[in-house]
Amino acid sequence: MRLLPRSAFGQTVFLIGIMLLINQVVSYLSVAFYVIKPSTQQISHLIAKQVELALPAELEPPLAAALSAQLQQRTGVKLYDEAEALQHGLAEATYYGYFSQQLSDALQRQAEVRISQTDNFVFWVKPQPESEFWVRVPLAGLDEASFPLLTFYLLMIGALSVLGGWTLARHLNRPLQKLQQAALQVGHGEFPPPLPEHEGATEILAVTKAFNYMSQGIKQLEEDRALLMAGVSHDLRTPLTRIRLASEMMSEQDSWIRDGIINDIEDMNAIIDQFIDYLRHHKQEEPQWLSLNELVSDVVQAEQVQQRQIATHFAPDLPLIALRRLAIKRVLNNLLENALRYSDGDIEIRTGFDKAGKRIYLEVRDHGPGIPEHRMQAMFTPFVQGDEARGSGGSGLGLAIIKKIISTHRGEVKLHNHPQGGLVVTVTLPLKTEL
Repeated sequence: MRLLPRSAFGQTVFLIGIMLLINQVVSYLSVAFYVIKPSTQQISHLIAKQVELALPAELEPPLAAALSAQLQQRTGVKLYDEAEALQHGLAEATYYGYFSQQLSDALQRQAEVRISQTDNFVFWVKPQPESEFWVRVPLAGLDEASFPLLTFYLLMIGALSVLGGWTLARHLNRPLQKLQQAALQVGHGEFPPPLPEHEGATEILAVTKAFNYMSQGIKQLEEDRALLMAGVSHDLRTPLTRIRLASEMMSEQDSWIRDGIINDIEDMNAIIDQFIDYLRHHKQEEPQWLSLNELVSDVVQAEQVQQRQIATHFAPDLPLIALRRLAIKRVLNNLLENALRYSDGDIEIRTGFDKAGKRIYLEVRDHGPGIPEHRMQAMFTPFVQGDEARGSGGSGLGLAIIKKIISTHRGEVKLHNHPQGGLVVTVTLPLKTEL
């Protein structure tokens, strides 16, 4: 069980809370030992003096009685026997061992103290166990609210301190949260506006400035690469078109040469199209609420070929999801083309809904030779071909394009070999509440 929070915000609040708790404990003990204890000792000392005056041991009984009567008249201290004391409030009084010990020390004999409250606190003191009298000592100006006031004060100080610490930590961590969200966007190929460079501490400002600089550099590099590839693709298509026109004018005797040239040109055009697909910013297309089952059905109907069976298993009542239609269709087309190219058997497509994870998934399985386990992760790297695994050429951009598009949808692509043979490509997409 982990007690310390993982986030910097949680750790800051936790640390402030621990420090405040220690401070409150020390403050409470300090007040108890240096304020409350001296006050109670003083109260016990005064009560002991009044008890000695009410029940003087050295004076003669007539003089002692007169002195006690005069003390009762001036101070309100009264002397009762056991029966009278019970009638005047002793029965409702509570025994206090702490005051009993302090008063015993002050009187130098065993005393018993009980306390009751009506409008004020009343101390009932029995000077010694064998005595039949109780001394009633009222304390004016000391009410019940005086004791919990200190506890209330400490609780309020602690609560306000924790609230202030929480506000401070939240203010300090807000720029970090924005930085985290922006970094995730850059990781998915999106480039948010520059973050404000005036929030947070100086260290956070330095990190924010460095991130903005890095983000702008990556964006510029991406734009330059796309422009370069677009220019190269355009420049290549022009001579390829001239070569094809020239090959069309070849004689019938050289038709086998002409057909070979045309096939090579078509392959080159297909490779150029894949380059453009990989560099295309699919996030520029507006997402729509779509049914994955309908998109798969449309692509399967367009890709049906003779002597190849494409079996579909659609999950019923699949929820709508925010998708970019053309980009997802390009993913489905690439998955089917790979399955048809690298296998000879039937193709199986399955959709499903993971309610616990709030994700929908798509599985495409072929019945080909599969891919060695040590090669699977590398297949998503651009220009890495599957020749070693499946013995066919290509640009090596098919799975890279798929992964890039799915990443813009915050999804995942995974490969695994089926136990009964063939490769299974699993695409998972999270449900989204906003377009």
